[in-house]
Amino acid sequence: MKDGSFVIPGGKKDMKKIDAIVLSGGIPKPDTPLYEYTQGKPKALLDICGKPMIQWVLDALEGAETINQIVIVGLTDESAVTCSKVSAFIPSLGDMMENGRAGLKKVLELNPKAHHVLAASSDIPAIKPAIVDWVVNTTSETDDDIYYNLITRQVMEARFPGSNRSFTKLKDVEVCGGDMNVVSALTITENDELFKKVLAARKNVFKQAALIGYDTLFLLLLRRIDTKGAVEKVTKKLNITGRAILCPYAEVGMDVDKPHQLEILRADLSKQESA
Repeated sequence: MKDGSFVIPGGKKDMKKIDAIVLSGGIPKPDTPLYEYTQGKPKALLDICGKPMIQWVLDALEGAETINQIVIVGLTDESAVTCSKVSAFIPSLGDMMENGRAGLKKVLELNPKAHHVLAASSDIPAIKPAIVDWVVNTTSETDDDIYYNLITRQVMEARFPGSNRSFTKLKDVEVCGGDMNVVSALTITENDELFKKVLAARKNVFKQAALIGYDTLFLLLLRRIDTKGAVEKVTKKLNITGRAILCPYAEVGMDVDKPHQLEILRADLSKQESA
C-alpha cells in the first residue's frame, strides 16, 4: 500500500487501487423535467432496463480492478441495490457539495490513509469497468489535488447523437464536464476555506466569477483561453493543483438530466443487454 492506495501487481506497471464515493442524493422536484418519472423518489432509483440507474454504476465499479471500497451518499441500505464493495451508506445532506464532503470523510474514517478518491454520480449508467480503470490509471500518472474529465463535442455526439449536452467553448476545443472524477480526500475535507468558497458560489454566478477570477471568465467568454491555460488560472486562484483530462469515453459525461437523455440511455443499454 502506498499513500493509502492499494497497488495491484502485474502487467507492464502496477495498477493503483483507490476508494470511491457515489453521489445519489438528488430528488427531482415537481417543477423539474424528470419529476414525471421519479414522482418524489431519488433519481438514482430510476428504472433502466429492469434495475435502478445507480445499480449500473455500482456494477461498473464492482467490476473495475482499480476500485477498493465504495461509499454511497444519498441512499440508505434499504434501497435494494447490491454491490460487494459497498462499505457504507450515508443519508443525503441536501446539497451535492455537502454530500461529497461527507462521503470523503467517511472514506477517511474507513481508510485513514486514503489519498485520492474516485467520485462518481449515480446518473451515468453507461460506464463500464474498463472506463473506470482508465480514469483511475490516467489520474495516477501525476499527484494533483483535483482531476476533472472533459469530453469533447465530437466524442459525445459520435457516441450519443441527440444528447444535447451543454458545451463550453474554449480556444482549442468545445467540451462538457464528466461526472466521474478523482480528488484528493484531504484537499476537500481539510481545506475549510476552499470548501466554503466553492459552496457559496454554487448558485451565484457573480461569486463563481470571483472564485475563478474575472480575467479567466472574460477569457472563457471570448474564447481566448485553451484547456491548459484555463486549468492553470483556476487552480492558481484556488491555490490547488489540478489536471484536466480529455476523456475518450462519452459515457463519463452522459448523465441523466432530462427525459430524452433517460430514453437515450434506456435504448442504448437495452441493446447492450440483448446483444
